[in-house]
Amino acid sequence: MLLTKFSHSCIRLELDGSVLVLDPGMFSEVDEALEGASAVLVTHEHADHLDVDRVVDALVERESLGVWAPHGVAATLTERLGAAAGERIHAVAGGEEFTAAGFRVRTVGGQHALIHPLIPLVANVGFLIEDTLYHPGDSLIVPEAMEVGTLLVPVHAPWSKLAEVVDFVVSVRAPQVFQIHDALLNETGLGMVEGHLTRLGARYGSGFRHLAVREAAEI
Repeated sequence: MLLTKFSHSCIRLELDGSVLVLDPGMFSEVDEALEGASAVLVTHEHADHLDVDRVVDALVERESLGVWAPHGVAATLTERLGAAAGERIHAVAGGEEFTAAGFRVRTVGGQHALIHPLIPLVANVGFLIEDTLYHPGDSLIVPEAMEVGTLLVPVHAPWSKLAEVVDFVVSVRAPQVFQIHDALLNETGLGMVEGHLTRLGARYGSGFRHLAVREAAEI
């Protein structure tokens, strides 16, 4: 499976000629990531993880494109598309299994991490793909009874702190770790966070590697 990192939390996966995209948000190169895609997985409704207008445009242009997302996101997309939505918009929650464009997917969690008590919580679904790649969205939920081969770790967010990010990596103990949710960090901040993840993760068998925008890795 080929993984390509786009800006922030957007990831493109290619397997046996099929393309799946996760979290094509407003900070990302959405049109490029979605080119040739057959499936989109959306962890939650925030705009940095879902550019509604561009995803709707892609759905209108390609009748073969399907979306799997929490119920609120699915409802929004269905309303925007109307009759054109057909059976292509799928509402999912934690603890489910399905196949999207030939990719095996299991869902994890169900709730976005707390930003502040005055800010309402929204649904967030993490995705374990092909029993190896875990994209948690905006949460640090450790999958239960699942071995993760490659972890996508949110390195910086209004809802997290460095200690929690490190603990997440240490708890999952995936052999391979790449960064996501990094658009709000400058080079100095990113270097500091990734330095800690590299050193501390290595103690527990997790090898961290930074992926540049549009850089690909086989997993």
